[in-house]
Amino acid sequence: MEVWIAGSNVAGTAREVARRAEDEGFDGVSFGDTQCINADPFVGLTAAALVTTTLKLEVGVTNPVTRHPAVTACSVASLQVESGGRAVLGIGRGDSAVSRLNLPAAPVEALETYVTRLQRYLAGEVVDLDGKETRLEWLGPLSLPKVPVDVAATGPAVTAVGARLAERVTFNVGADPQRISRSIDLVRHARLAAGLEPTALSLGAWIPVAPHPSVAAARRLVKGVTAVYARFQAMPGYPADAVPAEDAGVIRALGEHYDNSRHGRADATHVALLEDDFIDRFAVVGTAEQCVEKLWGLTELGLDRFLMVGPNRLGSPDDYVASRRLLTEVVIPELRRLERTR
Repeated sequence: MEVWIAGSNVAGTAREVARRAEDEGFDGVSFGDTQCINADPFVGLTAAALVTTTLKLEVGVTNPVTRHPAVTACSVASLQVESGGRAVLGIGRGDSAVSRLNLPAAPVEALETYVTRLQRYLAGEVVDLDGKETRLEWLGPLSLPKVPVDVAATGPAVTAVGARLAERVTFNVGADPQRISRSIDLVRHARLAAGLEPTALSLGAWIPVAPHPSVAAARRLVKGVTAVYARFQAMPGYPADAVPAEDAGVIRALGEHYDNSRHGRADATHVALLEDDFIDRFAVVGTAEQCVEKLWGLTELGLDRFLMVGPNRLGSPDDYVASRRLLTEVVIPELRRLERTR
């Protein structure tokens, strides 16, 4: 089981974030690729690599719209070299990185083509670009392992792409066990249909997490990111029958009223659309013991990675400090203990 901390490369903080994450016992750190909001993730993760020794480093996530596959492959392979083999490349259809440029997310077919080309570049193979053969010529002599590709998946079509083409799939459907189970089933069915071993894939989940003695405080610490992730299920193409009836109203409202100019912020107006019971289902909030119970239950469904987002610094500094302490001193050690005794 791997436990990661996920966030953004706030300019000038990458080294501090990475040192702290490694000291606190996280297995990895993930920086999003959203050029108009935060600094470059490849640069930040390279800085992080130079001040850590074991911490894994993921771009979480980039997209097929703003970066050519050869450029993306070159950047993450360079990170692999500088980190001594600790890089992971997350890829999705595109969210704030493309919307801030007034561009649409990549169609699923474009994502599939992109991931196929990425994998060939990262393996040192030749890629045919409309009749032009191209490859990362400098990559061949190196002996480092290939960078694993991690597809960030919400809907069934993208989940299937990841299942067939990637080494990792990380679900972005919240922490509800029914949603996670459905996503795991989709991966296994897609791999079976493609003639692949159904369990030979690392499965994870992006999850807002905030332990706190006060559940109200815990909810406030994850509201911003919960809104980001929940509204993915309101995007065009997501099957309506996959949204639980009790959550459909909140998700629909987020899709209609999401303010991209306040993306990810806990003080955005659309955050008010989140009902308490929705947050309780979608995120992991409550006492440390409640958080451990919910997270451990998800590992028993088949997850082997958590990319934890939160607690958010916006709001009460005291609540943030208390939540982060409980996460690193109680929740993660208890998950490790349970893993050792399984």
